[in-house]
Amino acid sequence: MWPRFSRLEKLIGKESLENLNKKSVLILGCGGVGGFVVEALARSNIGTLILVDYDIVDVSNINRQIIATDKTIGKKKTALLKMRIQQINPLCNVVLIDKFIDAVDVLKLFKLKIDFLVDACDTITTKKEIIKQCLLNKIPFITCLGTGNRFDPSKLKITTLDNTSYDPIARILRKFVRDEKITNKITVLASTEKPLKLSDRTPGSTAFVPASAGLLIASYVVNFFLKKEVH
Repeated sequence: MWPRFSRLEKLIGKESLENLNKKSVLILGCGGVGGFVVEALARSNIGTLILVDYDIVDVSNINRQIIATDKTIGKKKTALLKMRIQQINPLCNVVLIDKFIDAVDVLKLFKLKIDFLVDACDTITTKKEIIKQCLLNKIPFITCLGTGNRFDPSKLKITTLDNTSYDPIARILRKFVRDEKITNKITVLASTEKPLKLSDRTPGSTAFVPASAGLLIASYVVNFFLKKEVH
């Protein structure tokens, strides 16, 4: 197992590498952002990856999703990611939850062993419930805000919900935490770039903004486990 992660071991040491292998990360939403989170965590020796998504690959996903090609159109995203993970690290334990997760279903996720949760889903009600349940169950997590209609990956940053701007999702979630009297700082991946206004309700996207968001989140997760300072 270790030779494939020898370059990472040079940076963090054998003990830390083995510690990463003991961790379980749940990724909710395996699209443009979540797919790259999965990719980077699989290449970082995370021992268990729990992939939660109900969707199939659509032709419109090809410009930004790591598993989207002509050959994968119409196939389940979670199944495709599992095959990809097994080719990267055959010893990784991959758990698939091929289901749309609404606010009610969120409770079922917390019956699993989760060391960290990445929320990369698009459903606002689900995002709200994830925040509540992660805080209640003391599960560390990060919530991905909007990456659509943005063009500059250098404007992405990991910050807290109260320190965000230009993001409609953040505005809704800030009101939610106020209404729920949540005082905890909520870690988010956000962009400081003002989103472009399009006439079409379907957001535009690039190959590089969602991918960069996913890699930043994966870096945050790994650094969290290594207990290094994360800005």
